[in-house]
Amino acid sequence: MKHLLPTSSTQAIKIIPRVYSTSVSMDLRDDSTNTSVSITPTATKVGNYIELSSVFDLKEGRFYDLKVIQTSTQKIIYRDKIFCTVQSTNQSNNEHYTVNKDQYKSKSGNNDFIIL
Repeated sequence: MKHLLPTSSTQAIKIIPRVYSTSVSMDLRDDSTNTSVSITPTATKVGNYIELSSVFDLKEGRFYDLKVIQTSTQKIIYRDKIFCTVQSTNQSNNEHYTVNKDQYKSKSGNNDFIIL
């Protein structure tokens, strides 16, 4: 799953496709509204990856289905899910997405049981 920001600036994602082609198009389908958008990104080969750069029009807190299509054959060369959020999500730093960020404060206290 890829994480992107709800911004109007250019963002990039790296993929490992079935076929290494730089002439591709992307189909994004919003899971909430079931609407699809076709995007023609700037694709560059970087090592074993293909980096796709484009301006994505995404809404906060929504999931999207991603299909990368090779334009010459019209075959799907990559599929994935995208989640749009402004929260930092870096699992190596133990930063996970939470729906209740900055809303729920847990109280720490004495959790001893009294047995009579």
